[in-house]
Amino acid sequence: MEYFEVKGEKIPKLGFGTYDIAPADTKQAVKQALKLGYRLIDTAQYYRNEAQVGEAVRESDVKREDIFITTKAMTDGYEATKLGIEESLQKAGLSYFDLMIIHWPMEDSLGTYRAMAEAYHEGKLHHIGLSNFNINQTKEIMANSDVKPLLDQIETHLNLQQGKMHEFLTREGIIHESYSPLMEDAPAILKHPVLQKIGRKYGKTGVQVMLRFLTQEDIMVIPRSVNPKHMQENFEIFDFTLTPAEVAEIKELDKRQPIDGWPATMRVDE
Repeated sequence: MEYFEVKGEKIPKLGFGTYDIAPADTKQAVKQALKLGYRLIDTAQYYRNEAQVGEAVRESDVKREDIFITTKAMTDGYEATKLGIEESLQKAGLSYFDLMIIHWPMEDSLGTYRAMAEAYHEGKLHHIGLSNFNINQTKEIMANSDVKPLLDQIETHLNLQQGKMHEFLTREGIIHESYSPLMEDAPAILKHPVLQKIGRKYGKTGVQVMLRFLTQEDIMVIPRSVNPKHMQENFEIFDFTLTPAEVAEIKELDKRQPIDGWPATMRVDE
């Protein structure tokens, strides 16, 4: 495993995503992920599975302090977010979240972030951050709070590598986190000759090459799967290193093409 180091704390570059995993399946999936070695679990109020993530963590043999749990606020404004934080903690059965992020820009994102910053100072949230925020939106948050966002979680994959946003986040000391790192398991890209060639060289799948490219570029990834075999393969990406030439080849695959047509207000590479 590789890590980001933030004020002496090690935060995994690879985590387990729970988006679109049914609540009934979440507990077992998270328990399996923890058993395989995952130590970062990503959930959200919107996913409706915070409770099951909490159950899996409590029933795991892994110590709570060794697991980094992220959730996302879907509330708008200070008061709603204060209530939402308490509700999420209660649902998950946890005394704190390692990270809470604003799921997407809201009408009152500053109020939302202020409530999260307050919970951070109270110890209920160990870190706070953003998701789907572009450069200007991120700057506005930073200019109006004494708590710097830990990260910005944005759609990032081979077809949308977010070069401009990555440069900005790196310059500001904010972690760039990718969601949909596998493009929803897009089969076409996996057949690309570049990925196949590199995969053969290292004895890895196209998926593993994609995940290794992102983590090697200092981008956090949270692939999702309920298939134990795929979960294991997604985890086994730190035993090889792409050469500078291979990285350059993969960068040439960038089409600046998102999976869905996001509205202008949620375009992050601006």
